[in-house]
Amino acid sequence: MTTQQTIELFKKYVIANYGRLTRVIVKGSGCYMYDSDGNKILDMFPGWAVSGIGHCHPKVVEAVQKQAAELLHIDNTFYSEPQGKLAELLSKRAFGGKSFFCNSGAEANEAAMKLARLYTEKGKYKFITAEGSFHGRTFATVTATAQPKYHEGFLPLLPGFVYVSFNNIEALEEAFDDEVAAVMVEPIQGEGGINIATPQYLQAIRELCDKNGAVMILDEVQTGIGRTGKWFGYQHFSVEPDIITMAKTLGGGVAIGAMMAKSNIASVLVPGKHASTFGGNALACAAAIAVIEAIEEENLLENAKTLGEYTKRKLEELKTKHSVIDHIRGVGLMIGVQLTKPGADIVSKCLEKGLRINCTHETVIRFMPPMIAKEEHIDKAIEIMDSVLTESNQ
Repeated sequence: MTTQQTIELFKKYVIANYGRLTRVIVKGSGCYMYDSDGNKILDMFPGWAVSGIGHCHPKVVEAVQKQAAELLHIDNTFYSEPQGKLAELLSKRAFGGKSFFCNSGAEANEAAMKLARLYTEKGKYKFITAEGSFHGRTFATVTATAQPKYHEGFLPLLPGFVYVSFNNIEALEEAFDDEVAAVMVEPIQGEGGINIATPQYLQAIRELCDKNGAVMILDEVQTGIGRTGKWFGYQHFSVEPDIITMAKTLGGGVAIGAMMAKSNIASVLVPGKHASTFGGNALACAAAIAVIEAIEEENLLENAKTLGEYTKRKLEELKTKHSVIDHIRGVGLMIGVQLTKPGADIVSKCLEKGLRINCTHETVIRFMPPMIAKEEHIDKAIEIMDSVLTESNQ
């Protein structure tokens, strides 16, 4: 099919709830994707950060092919080796907790909130979340998402959610009362514009939760599985949460989400309280195991750290040439470029020249390269962005 034929197919049969780019992607390999017109695109925002170890990583492809020939799915009234093995691998790379598996980050956050309600004392029903956050699109997670633009058309939202400004300890303290079941925040806000939590803020959450019998939930859907140069974002701070959620990079392109909780908290999630038909299916778990193994075998945590520093240096150099760049922030390969004006046009023109990046909150360009990327990929991305910014000033 031609590009236009595929687009027409979508117009006729697919609900138009996404603002789609006029490209039909037919192949992904490493740091690149290819469209139906033969264009090669350097992907610095792979699959909304899902393909964290690159498109179609050979180890993931092999694991999926092997598993597909043996067992695709079995219901969760049975045991399966891939799910048990994945839970062990995650536990040993975090705080020794137990995992519940689902299919997305939103589902993982839903599970975390239900678990917090179950675990805490009767009468605790409130959740404190931070302004600028993004936790998902279900009714509970979109309510938790403290951004009014995502609430439009869905009012009234669920009761019990309290919003405070990010990194504001005083506001956090004022929001606490005996009805708070949990605080849920991202250690680094992704959709919110790559905003990094301060160590003092996370420590305050920990202390307030302990003091008030509440649960500390960290949404690691974007920061988890190596993106920041450590397995999880919280590991950059001297704070240990009660529950973490993850998805995106975990499956290497295959849909999977997970919630991990400390064992004493996890113990209250008994049969009948929560479930997911497809959660932890053999195919997704095999892919996730391959992702973890690839990260370790290829030393990708270290690469995320060193390449992240290299990327920020190159972006700082770009900043000296273009006044539209205000400042750079980020950790590992989770980097935001704060602009002084909207960046949608820059993103569009970069794509025309063969570079995929993203703009969030209107003025923040997100660079989230796959962990397999090399300096040459970053150099090419900077070169394209430089040319776009230069032409924009002419």
